[in-house]
Amino acid sequence: MGTEVVMVDEIPFPPQVNDTTNPLSLLGHGITDLEIHFLQIKFTAIGVYLDPKIVTHLQQWKGKTGTALAEDDDFFEDLISAPVDKCLKVVVIKEIKGSQYGVQLESAVRDRLAAIDKYEDEEEAALENLVEFFQSKYFKKNSLITFFFPASSATAEIVFTTEGKEDSKIKVDNANVVEMTKKWYLGGSRGVSSTTISSLANTISAELSK
Repeated sequence: MGTEVVMVDEIPFPPQVNDTTNPLSLLGHGITDLEIHFLQIKFTAIGVYLDPKIVTHLQQWKGKTGTALAEDDDFFEDLISAPVDKCLKVVVIKEIKGSQYGVQLESAVRDRLAAIDKYEDEEEAALENLVEFFQSKYFKKNSLITFFFPASSATAEIVFTTEGKEDSKIKVDNANVVEMTKKWYLGGSRGVSSTTISSLANTISAELSK
């Protein structure tokens, strides 16, 4: 586990966060981006904070290289289902409307749930609430979205922090929507940020080999 602040596209991520019951360690980081006409447009920087105890739940992956883990969706299934606190810090690099972010989240979660036949009225309502939460926001540069997934329940607490405004919070209680939100960021080959997936795989591979 590192002790240094990690810079992701000029955005600092501390090695630990203490805004949960246990200190969580930065085990992965990356960006979301798009290439348009050979130009790389970066949208967000991501820090993945996990309870260091997660390593004890991933022992079966010991001996695998980071490259092998990054390509193995079963590894990320195990990581997502490990009963430890997880926290994602998503920092805005390129300004967008909250509604644009909400639409991306909605389609990613809905498509994943529909694919396994778990998109019912309850899921639709929970997802609509979440989209509505982002609808009125404006994602200025350096705005922060924090997703906290406690080990003790299948819920998500989401906090939006931006300069000059009070924090806004929402809690998601639908377990299926919560799981697919995790998978949007941490879901292996289908995760939204391949750099984050690769970084997580390499860090955990190194931790397992200690």
